[in-house]
Amino acid sequence: MICHMKRIIGCLILGLVTMVASAQWTNPSDDVPAYNATPSRRPLPHILSGSQLTGEYFSHPYQVTVYKMAAKIPNVLHQEPCYCHCDRVMGHNSLHSCFEGTHGAACSTCMREAVYAYQQTRKGETPAQIRAGIERGDWQTIDLLKASLEPASTPARTATPAR
Repeated sequence: MICHMKRIIGCLILGLVTMVASAQWTNPSDDVPAYNATPSRRPLPHILSGSQLTGEYFSHPYQVTVYKMAAKIPNVLHQEPCYCHCDRVMGHNSLHSCFEGTHGAACSTCMREAVYAYQQTRKGETPAQIRAGIERGDWQTIDLLKASLEPASTPARTATPAR
């Protein structure tokens, strides 16, 4: 009996040592959460809006602002990963999924990634370029308290000389 227990404990220790030793060979950049590489061909589920942006999940103004940003770029968010790894726990398939319900309002990772995606979209970046920035962690510098919807840009008018 004691010999059998020693074998079991020995196997468990060997398994644990193997897992720890192999962890050093994994590449964290290969661990990209779920996203969609192309725009959706079907209508996307709605992002919460209007009167849905009230209650306990929307106690800070920046939470409402982030959802309004997300609503302006749904196709971009559909093509971005979410590094809170909600794809594993909640079955999300992209950053867009986070804003179909209240999860995005309760998660600073989701909100900062959405603000980053919104800002980069306004700068003319493509979803693939934004995804590369998210994968690099560029979203981590976003300050949610400073997030604001910028007014829609209008083309500058040039004055016509009087004749």
